[in-house]
Amino acid sequence: MQIKNLFPGSFGSNCYVISDSSHAAVIDPSASISGILGYLKENGLALDYIILTHGHFDHMLSLDGLKEATGATAYIHRDDAENLSDGEKNAFSLFFGQNRKFSPCEKLLLHGDTLPLGGITLEIIHTPGHTRGGICIKAGDALFTGDTIFADSYGRCDLYGGSYSTLRSSLSYLREYGKNQNLTIYPGHGGSAKLQNALDIVEYL
Repeated sequence: MQIKNLFPGSFGSNCYVISDSSHAAVIDPSASISGILGYLKENGLALDYIILTHGHFDHMLSLDGLKEATGATAYIHRDDAENLSDGEKNAFSLFFGQNRKFSPCEKLLLHGDTLPLGGITLEIIHTPGHTRGGICIKAGDALFTGDTIFADSYGRCDLYGGSYSTLRSSLSYLREYGKNQNLTIYPGHGGSAKLQNALDIVEYL
């Protein structure tokens, strides 16, 4: 499995391309469309999936263009699907005073769903708190955490659908989930870290 972070994406967000064999998935299409397409072409990759870790605009500004250019299927958790068509819910209007809308995702995810990618399996883990439909995506020893947890912090809880108590429950779940695994997190902002190290830090925040 290969992991490429096409940083910087919009507003300092990370945009990951994960691939196995000739199959690829883009997690949070925030980088430029040309940058994403260029990487796919240079590496002979077919885009199977576009996956949103949550429904905030800074993680999906290239969503519509990438769908149009590739025909790839887009995925989001069921509980964040409404954010796509509402600028207040996806936070665009909060920062720019405009109702930015995105096209619907073709597939809605639930906790425990799996997606095959080459010889690996992507596992969907529902981790609400930053948003109602926030997810983490496990691929081998990698855990793509969106804005649920960063290397030294966690996502804000004061936007639409956010809940501090729910997020803390999600972090507790991740600690138990990753207890016997050597997982590395790839968050929506900032650098990677070992999951347990990140959890040890945020426990005291």
